[in-house]
Amino acid sequence: MSHYIVEIIYRVPLSRIEQTVTAHRAHLQTGYDRGLLLASGPQNPRQGGILIARAAARTELEAFIAQDPYRQENLADYRLIEFQPVMHQSWTAEWFGA
Repeated sequence: MSHYIVEIIYRVPLSRIEQTVTAHRAHLQTGYDRGLLLASGPQNPRQGGILIARAAARTELEAFIAQDPYRQENLADYRLIEFQPVMHQSWTAEWFGA
């Protein structure tokens, strides 16, 4: 399993993002339901967001992102940063596969 930090970078004003945030969060919930996401939330200041994700293959995560309303409406760019979690809180051991 590969692990990622996904940076979402808004391309449009926040007022436009707000029009789609409910659909975006509903899409993220499908990622939680599938076990792809551990956490998500907006950056501060609110210029984008962060996802902590995992996937069997990068292409699986890319396919999930392709269905995000922010991506489909060209509202944001996505930066996938793969990392290897060598240390983590004990309560995350199952999620990180330790």
